[in-house]
Amino acid sequence: MAVLALGISFRRAPIDLLERLAFTEGDLVKAYRHARELDGIDEAVVLSTCNRVEVYGSVPTYHAGFLALKRLLTETRGVADDQLADGLYAHWERDAVEHLFSVAAGLDSMVLGETQIQSQVREALRLADGEELAGTHLKGLFHAATRAGRRIRQETSLGAAPDAFVGRGAFLAEEVLGGLAGRSVVVIGAGTMASLAVKHLRQRGVGPVRILNRSLPHARALAERTDADHGDLDALPTVLRDADLVVSATGAAGVVVHADVVRAARPAAAAPLVLLDMAVPRDVEPDAGSIPGVTLIGVDALRDRGSAVEEDAIAQAHEIVTEEVRRFVVRRRGDELAPLIRALRRRGDTVLQGELERHAGRLHDLSPDERAAVEALARGIVAKLLHDPIVALKERSEPGSGRTHAKLLAELLGLDPSLLDGE
Repeated sequence: MAVLALGISFRRAPIDLLERLAFTEGDLVKAYRHARELDGIDEAVVLSTCNRVEVYGSVPTYHAGFLALKRLLTETRGVADDQLADGLYAHWERDAVEHLFSVAAGLDSMVLGETQIQSQVREALRLADGEELAGTHLKGLFHAATRAGRRIRQETSLGAAPDAFVGRGAFLAEEVLGGLAGRSVVVIGAGTMASLAVKHLRQRGVGPVRILNRSLPHARALAERTDADHGDLDALPTVLRDADLVVSATGAAGVVVHADVVRAARPAAAAPLVLLDMAVPRDVEPDAGSIPGVTLIGVDALRDRGSAVEEDAIAQAHEIVTEEVRRFVVRRRGDELAPLIRALRRRGDTVLQGELERHAGRLHDLSPDERAAVEALARGIVAKLLHDPIVALKERSEPGSGRTHAKLLAELLGLDPSLLDGE
């Protein structure tokens, strides 16, 4: 079985398509049940986040796997094939491994270096495992990806990038309002991005801040840490009347701030209002930006301003990904080739013993120490002769080449190539 990744991300697809493709936990349960009915999928894990919807599969061949994974997306999300044509991408074997490692590191996120992706990768595997769709191949892959992401956060400064992303949003809002000092702010959400938003806004001297969230305890916890008021989302129509800036950063699958709610709360003569939508899928209905006096700033505006992360941190993170991918590929190749490697070593031992027995008469006059030295020398020669081909087999990382070379070597040495189809 080989690894194939198929997906759509913010890089090549509009936000509305990502919104349609996004899976809730209930959707995932149905999707995994459907996956069991599709030929061409041995294992599957769906990674559905704000920035992407990807399906990772352990598949028998590229063609069969591609068709099956694509069907899983289109048939469970109600999206036509032609709607995926421009944005769909596929990664095969080593490229799929490298892609997932980069995703887990935050290198492929809209907010470069964002930390939430780590838990999302782990949760994706947990849900697939719970539905018995994640087997040995994908479990090993996802565990290795989270380890790579953790190492990057420990060894580089990449995790500071989300802070810069939020800072750009605050700067744009400041430009529109002519300053943020004393402004009334509403923050919707209680996660990492919402917390960073409050921090940046406090640094700019805003006035009263109110935290709204579906979970009142979560809103209260953030409000207590940041000296803010709090409430649930039912309070939104009321607090909109006096707000100068609304920052929305939830993980909701649908719209949180509806245009008609904003329109009702902000008559034409009201003071300017900035809606800073930092969520994907978006929290704020796009029509809200057409209301007189209302300025909507979405993630596209923030994305166009580029990254504030130091280039050396990005380069270092990519180096770590390359190291971890190679380590994973070599380890996986070693696991796949273990039966053949054991057979090679047994063949070496058999040849060695045969030669020692054939020359036993010539070795008869040697002392025990001398005989042991000769046997050790012979074993060392055999080990060195086997070492290079074994290492080369493990390091053949091009898609499909390792298995091809392994079968060829087995045939050349008179070993049974079917060993590679066993254990």
